[in-house]
Amino acid sequence: MNFDFAYMLHLFPILLKYLSTTMEMSVLGMFFALILAILIANIRIFRIPILDPLSQLYISFFRGTPLLVQMFLFFYGLPQLFPSLVGIDAFTAAVIALTLHFTSYMAESIRAAILGIDRSQMEASLSIGMTTPQAMRRIILPQAARIAFPSLVNYFIDMIKSTSLAFTLGVAEIMAQAKLEAASSFKYLEAFLAVAIIYWVVVLIMTRVQIWAEKQLNKAYQR
Repeated sequence: MNFDFAYMLHLFPILLKYLSTTMEMSVLGMFFALILAILIANIRIFRIPILDPLSQLYISFFRGTPLLVQMFLFFYGLPQLFPSLVGIDAFTAAVIALTLHFTSYMAESIRAAILGIDRSQMEASLSIGMTTPQAMRRIILPQAARIAFPSLVNYFIDMIKSTSLAFTLGVAEIMAQAKLEAASSFKYLEAFLAVAIIYWVVVLIMTRVQIWAEKQLNKAYQR
């Protein structure tokens, strides 16, 4: 069977209509994951009783199990245990799974970045009357953000690609639509290649944004 280039071009405007769903899942997942990751990183750094071992268990579980399994657990499994969750929609379940999955990785990156800041800076902050939370917020975290930024962007890029698993829950995103188009035309190569190109272009754009942002952060740090 010959490759139908014209059909692949025809698919791009159809698939791009669903890019907003993909990006919405990614942005929401990254937003909530970043908040949770900072919280968990601090719990681990300050070794808060009870919460620290729980956070280690959380990280171990979500790093040790596949994202697809986690999506199934939240969408199909939890409603079985908690009837109040029966009405959870596929989009929400996917965002929750993405959030919790990537939080486990981001928390460790943020923790490493914070620990990479010289301890003398915390001591100096405390010596001038700052509380520990103030020192973390004003002095330590801004510097740690610069260190962790490249890895956090990489996690965001990975999250964008991981949204393709959401079609297994019935979320109408790019991959789901490509599967429908391929099934109706039997032109699987054209459909999935079109999807691959769209993801590739999005990642290329994000990579350029990352390079620009890193330069801006370095300039700000040098001032």
